[in-house]
Amino acid sequence: MGMTMTQKILAAHAGLESVEAGQLIEADLDMVLGNDITSPVAIHEMDKFEKKGIFDREKIALVPDHFVPNRDIKSAENCKCVREFAKQNGIVNYFEVGEMGIEHALLPEKGLVKPGDAVIGADSHTCTYGALGAFSTGVGSTDMAAGMATGKAWFKVPSAVCFRLSGKFAPRVSGKDLILHIIGMIGVDGARYQSMEFTGEGVAALSMDDRFTVSNMAIEAGAKNGIFPVDGQTEEYVRTHAPEGSTGSPVYRKYEADPDAPYTAVYDIDLAKVTPTVAFPHLPENARTFDDIPDIAIDQVVIGSCTNGRISDLRSAASILKGRRVAKGVRCIVIPATQKIWMQAMDEGLFKTFIEAGAVVSTPTCGPCLGGYMGVLASGEKCVSTTNRNFVGRMGAIDSEIYLASPATAAASAVEGRIADPRRY
Repeated sequence: MGMTMTQKILAAHAGLESVEAGQLIEADLDMVLGNDITSPVAIHEMDKFEKKGIFDREKIALVPDHFVPNRDIKSAENCKCVREFAKQNGIVNYFEVGEMGIEHALLPEKGLVKPGDAVIGADSHTCTYGALGAFSTGVGSTDMAAGMATGKAWFKVPSAVCFRLSGKFAPRVSGKDLILHIIGMIGVDGARYQSMEFTGEGVAALSMDDRFTVSNMAIEAGAKNGIFPVDGQTEEYVRTHAPEGSTGSPVYRKYEADPDAPYTAVYDIDLAKVTPTVAFPHLPENARTFDDIPDIAIDQVVIGSCTNGRISDLRSAASILKGRRVAKGVRCIVIPATQKIWMQAMDEGLFKTFIEAGAVVSTPTCGPCLGGYMGVLASGEKCVSTTNRNFVGRMGAIDSEIYLASPATAAASAVEGRIADPRRY
C-alpha cells in the first residue's frame, strides 16, 4: 500500500522504508520551537532530566511573542527565563524585541523550515509549516523538553484526509475563507488526529500566504497537521528566504503522496465557489457566508496574528481602508506579523493608509489573539478578527464574541461598523 506525504516524511525521519497509520515511531527532528508561554515550562522540565544540555544549538528556535514587549512582571520573568536559557546553551535562533516576530510567520521568513522537514513546537499552530511541504505539529511542553534534549519525538503515524482543489478564487476571497469553509464543512473534529493533505490543480492558484493560512488552521479541524505539495511557488519561496549568511541553494527533500495513498475521506473543492466566510461564536466550525449573516454591529477589528499578519493580508486590508474611515466607535488594530513585514508595510505606505483611516498599528505580537493584551475585549463586546480561534472568552470577557474572518472582511467590517461583505469594495 502507498503512503501519504506525511507518512513518507515520518518514515524517512524514523529511518524506516515505510510506515502505516496507527504505527508508533520515534523520529528525528529538524526543528524544535517554543515561545514565552510554553518554553519556561519545558526548560523547568529539563532540569529533571539526567541528560543535560541540548541536542543541537541550531535546531532549536525560541521566540517570545505572546506577551512581548512584556505586559507585566510575570511575562517579563518568563522572557528572562527563556533569554537566559538561550544564552547558556548558545541557541542560535533566539528572537526577541527588535528582531522578533510572531513565531509561525518568523520561522518560514528566516528560512528555518524547509520542505521535507519534521518540526515540533510547543504551540498548537506549529502546523503552519505544512505550507512548505514539511511535517510540523504542535506538542506539549514536556515533549518540547524531550525534543530539545534528544532531537527526537514519538509519534503515532496519522491517517489522512485529502482535499482536491480546483479552479481559483474570485476577487476578495482568500485562504482564510477556504479554511473556514472547510472547517464549517467537516467540523472541529472532522480531521481528528489526521493529516489534512491538499492536492489538485487548484493548489497552484493559492499564494504561499494562502497556504500558510490554511495549514495554520488545520488544528482547528482537529488535525495532527496540514500539508501542501512542493511546487514551483514553494521552491521559489525557499530560495528567497534562505537563512542569512547561507551560500548556495537550500538543501531539502520533496515528498509526494503515492497514487494509491490511503485516505479516510476525499473532498473536492472548487475554489471559484468559495465565498467570503465568517465563523460565528464560539467555534471555528460555525461558518456562514453572506447569504446567512444578519446585521451585527461590532466594537473592534483585529487584523494580524500568525494566521493573517503577512504582507498580502495587510495589502488586502489597506486596499479597502484606503480613502475611507473606520466607523465611529470601532477600534481597528493592525499587527504586522514580523519586523520585516512591518518595515515593508511602512515602506509601501500601508501604515499611512491605516492611520489615516483611524486604525492603530502595533509592533509584532500575539497579544490580542489569546486575550493577552493590545485588544482585550470587555463584557458584551463583539470583535471581527483575522485570528484562528473564537472560543468562549478567548479574547477577553467570557460574554464577549469573536467572529473569525479574512483581512478583507475585517477591513470592510471596520468601515461599516458591522460584519460586512468585502465584495462591495
